[in-house]
Amino acid sequence: MFKIACLKLLLIYQKFLSPLKPSVCRFYPSCSEYAYWQFQKKDFFSAFYFTLMRILKCNPFFKGGFDYPKITRKITPYNFCFKPIFLSQKKLYYFYIPYNDKTFYFVRIIFKRINQ
Repeated sequence: MFKIACLKLLLIYQKFLSPLKPSVCRFYPSCSEYAYWQFQKKDFFSAFYFTLMRILKCNPFFKGGFDYPKITRKITPYNFCFKPIFLSQKKLYYFYIPYNDKTFYFVRIIFKRINQ
């Protein structure tokens, strides 16, 4: 319940409040996008903790840069191997990049194919 409320609040912030201020986030993805991904993939308390740590890092004393959420997944042959995009029925929006044993970076695909 709290997770869904946080996701809705983040969407409202991204749609209505974020365009009113200049884009000054030191990290990619932005803090609100990072929080949204965390709340999508983790439980409420861990997502809240990681989001809070990210917001605290967003200041002039940290360099910034790429900071993707890390997701823990159980590796099986079925979820580690991906079908090619053109063979699958579903569109590919996210993918996982290995970080450590059972830990992956959670990366969103932002490029869209333009049919000509």
